[in-house]
Amino acid sequence: MRSKELSMQVKEAIFKLRKQKKHIRENATILQVAKSTVWYILRKKTSTGELSNAKRPGCPRKAIVVDDRKITSKVKRNPFTTANQENNTVQGVGVSIFKSTIKRRLHESKYRGCTAWCKPLISLKNRKARLDFAKEHLKKPAQFWKNILWTDETKINLYQNDGKKKVWRRRGTAPYPKHTTSSLIHGGGSVMAWACMAASGTGTLVVIDDVTQDRSSRMNSEVFRDILSAQIQLNVVKLIGWCFMIQMDNDPTHIAKATQEFIKAKKWKILEWPSQSPDLNTIDHAFHLLKTKLQTERPTNKQQLKATAVKAWQSIKKKETQHLVMSMSSRLQAVIASKRFSTKYWK
Repeated sequence: MRSKELSMQVKEAIFKLRKQKKHIRENATILQVAKSTVWYILRKKTSTGELSNAKRPGCPRKAIVVDDRKITSKVKRNPFTTANQENNTVQGVGVSIFKSTIKRRLHESKYRGCTAWCKPLISLKNRKARLDFAKEHLKKPAQFWKNILWTDETKINLYQNDGKKKVWRRRGTAPYPKHTTSSLIHGGGSVMAWACMAASGTGTLVVIDDVTQDRSSRMNSEVFRDILSAQIQLNVVKLIGWCFMIQMDNDPTHIAKATQEFIKAKKWKILEWPSQSPDLNTIDHAFHLLKTKLQTERPTNKQQLKATAVKAWQSIKKKETQHLVMSMSSRLQAVIASKRFSTKYWK
């Protein structure tokens, strides 16, 4: 952006002070301008005898201040407005300008074109539940979160991620093998896994098709109860102790009547969880660490994938799980600050 030009009064004051034998440094201090500016003004007066500004080269500015305000106000009302739509708005008042000019005006107003985050639409009921949960648990001590066993399921792909990956490359090198990711028809296979963790470390990772009778990855209430029966006590003794609470989201298999009766019979305490809140679920971010580690292993079949996933899950360090669990305070504050919408922690 071009700097603001000095007024004629300031330029005349510079020349007047120079006549009074004031040094350039004194001149700049008195008038609150840069020393180089004072020097350039005096040099110009000596060489040309003029203090007025020379005519600026280039095409004169078409959009006036009022037009600039119209451009920025429309973007403020609707951030998804395109440059073409902006141009149509300005042309409607009799001004014809290029799209590049519109972009420059928006850049001057600190707007930048960015990729929009893709976040799920949260219902009004769930927004309120998220906010109530955040306010209720914001002041909970650290020990409260350390006594929770976090549980969830995740899908682990064999050859590819569910999302896109960015790569640094030069023009014309897109097809090079080192700049591409591998993909197969139908994804090359995947497994569903259940896992648990606490602040003190990761627990067991169970591959679903290893515990189902038909060797499928379909989770139902019966399979879920079998996993809970085999894994909860084993892991809480290892990670927490006898005073514990279980966290699980509101998946249909988790809130099924048979599952709830099973948990009630076991007398386990369950942390009441708001729906549509993966940004609060720390184990989802642990799964992200797991999949990051798997990218360097490159298993070639499902059996290798299972073994590698278990090994990668166990390799997550205690300081990493502790950091995730202790971030709950920041996550709850983010929910309150975001006015019940999704937060930056949403993966």
